[in-house]
Amino acid sequence: MRVIVLVKATEDSEKGFLPTAWASEMLEAMGRFNDELRNAGILLAADGLKPSAYGKRIAFDGTGRTVIDGPFSETRELVAGFWLWEVKDMDEAVAWVQRCPNPMPGPSEIEIRPLFEAADLS
Repeated sequence: MRVIVLVKATEDSEKGFLPTAWASEMLEAMGRFNDELRNAGILLAADGLKPSAYGKRIAFDGTGRTVIDGPFSETRELVAGFWLWEVKDMDEAVAWVQRCPNPMPGPSEIEIRPLFEAADLS
């Protein structure tokens, strides 16, 4: 089963990367965690996202399209980074996330969502 693991944004992540001692330690710990995922054959892709100020949204209404420039409000609804994993089941994905270093200073949240597979669509 493939899952996308979403690191939710925080006010800190929306400020952009700041080269602090905490950030350096977190990146090293995350690098080690990513190596563990890679060595276990689980990691398919991973990346961090720039703050929403660099993004755009396109709103659809019938045939109409409206471009909305970032930054976007509701920080807790934004994504700061992601992994794409191949796991046996959701329990395995949860177990891996529970081992993950905290990706943000202070409280943070990671969401796990299964991807649709071809078999789900038939």
